[in-house]
Amino acid sequence: MTRISLLLVILSLVVGCVLAEDPYIYFTWKVTYGTLAPLGVPQQVILVNGEFPGPNINSTTNNNVIVNVFNQLDEPLLFTWNGIQHRKWSWQDGVAGTNCPIQPGQNFTYHFQVKDQIGSFMYFPSLGMQKASGAFGGLRVNSRLLIPVPFDDPADDYTVLIGDWYTKSHKVLEKTLDSGVSIGRPAGVLINGHTGKDISGNDEPPLFFMEAGKTYRYRICNVGMKVTLNFRFQSHSMLLVEMDGSHTMQNDYHSLDVHVGQCLSVLVTADQAPGDYYIAATSRFTKYTISATGLIRYNGSNTPASKDVPPAPIGWAWSFNQWRSFRWNLTASAARPNPQGSYHYGSIDITRTVKLVSSTGKVNGKRRYALNVVSHQDTATPLKLAEYFGIADKVFKYDIISDEPPPTKTPIQIAPNVLNMTFRNFVEVVFENPERTTQAYHIDGYAFFPVGIGHGKWTPESRKLYNNLDAVSRHTIQVYQRSWSAVLMTFDNAGMWNLRSELWERRYLGQQLYFTVQSPARSLRDESNIPDNALLCGEVVGLPKPPPYV
Repeated sequence: MTRISLLLVILSLVVGCVLAEDPYIYFTWKVTYGTLAPLGVPQQVILVNGEFPGPNINSTTNNNVIVNVFNQLDEPLLFTWNGIQHRKWSWQDGVAGTNCPIQPGQNFTYHFQVKDQIGSFMYFPSLGMQKASGAFGGLRVNSRLLIPVPFDDPADDYTVLIGDWYTKSHKVLEKTLDSGVSIGRPAGVLINGHTGKDISGNDEPPLFFMEAGKTYRYRICNVGMKVTLNFRFQSHSMLLVEMDGSHTMQNDYHSLDVHVGQCLSVLVTADQAPGDYYIAATSRFTKYTISATGLIRYNGSNTPASKDVPPAPIGWAWSFNQWRSFRWNLTASAARPNPQGSYHYGSIDITRTVKLVSSTGKVNGKRRYALNVVSHQDTATPLKLAEYFGIADKVFKYDIISDEPPPTKTPIQIAPNVLNMTFRNFVEVVFENPERTTQAYHIDGYAFFPVGIGHGKWTPESRKLYNNLDAVSRHTIQVYQRSWSAVLMTFDNAGMWNLRSELWERRYLGQQLYFTVQSPARSLRDESNIPDNALLCGEVVGLPKPPPYV
């Protein structure tokens, strides 16, 4: 080999190493209907590869996740990846404001990167009320080996999907809501698709197994439709270590409230006498009580569980005080090798305050839910596509609500609700709930700092109560009845992002909006071009593709 040839080989190896992509993981999903009886009543459910709940996505931070979805339903379908930030890549967010749906009999391949994230998340279908029929599952993002986590490796890692459940199909629920009637109370609660009891009232087989003396990680996500659930282990304490992708200060809890759309991780040590033990999930903040149980079995044991299952707490004040105990672990590494505490959010000047007040009312005799008296309506052309192709003015109007809510007696209007947010501004978002139900809100594309919760109405004086040091970075925040919650966030992720009520009846009837975050540079540094396989629909069909970002 000549000297020049050797140099070329070395150069090619160096370039190859520099350009090497992060690892890819692949999934093929066939989405179908099936008949199951989770609460003893046969009903239509939505299955992913024949499974209910759907298969777990087990990834590592920076992985490229490829999910080829074959829609074998008789209706359009989209999946959203709750809590995955899709940096510069709202094209994969999987909601009606960003993506055209996958039509029946068609397939679409999602490609997103779990970039610089770790922790516990979930996925589910985002159109209509499909989430009420299943197709949801866990999505975990593990830390890379070179990035330590603040606890020893567990003996095993379990996903626990808890949620309220209706015995009516999502299509029936949609017709009920479209007629102007509430879907009412859920029929029960499920844990990984089970109530814990068979039709004779006997315990179902164990969900999880533990070996005496070992410690296990449980990732608990509330995939339900409307009800906060309290989760607890019989005779075992839970060491909280992670919430919505952030490591927490490690405190022991006997029970934890998990609001709709939220995930958390706990470590549980098998430190009791070998036997069977219950886990339980029970409704909170409701006039009724619904619950589910599941069995944990110590390996080799045949000792039945005691019937003495610890009850759920009562009252919202207990939950509020528990929320105040959650703190970010500032000494733990994040998904990248730098301390989380290097970002001091409390010292950044707030450039804008957006106050969003929820309301319920009727439009043309039918129930609607609103934010600042606008009830969002999806458009035939996804908002992001209309904006990208330069025809936004044909599809929606920007900023039809202001940063301050109008007078309380202002009638609700139905329209696409899109707020312009200045790229990289640090913003305070206040959620105010004048109603008697506990609510929960999620923001796609971001994690935010939930700095304050209080009773009554928010005022600028409420900032004196903020935790400006170590609030746990999250993506979903609860708002207690007749109370407010405040979050701080930097709008540094260009794209079109859904802010929604995670109480799906409320979202279906309009309690959502979209933040559009546009970079003035039209640069690949800030946002990626539309993917080649993007589905087109509505007004953008046949339009020439805009010039690419550079």
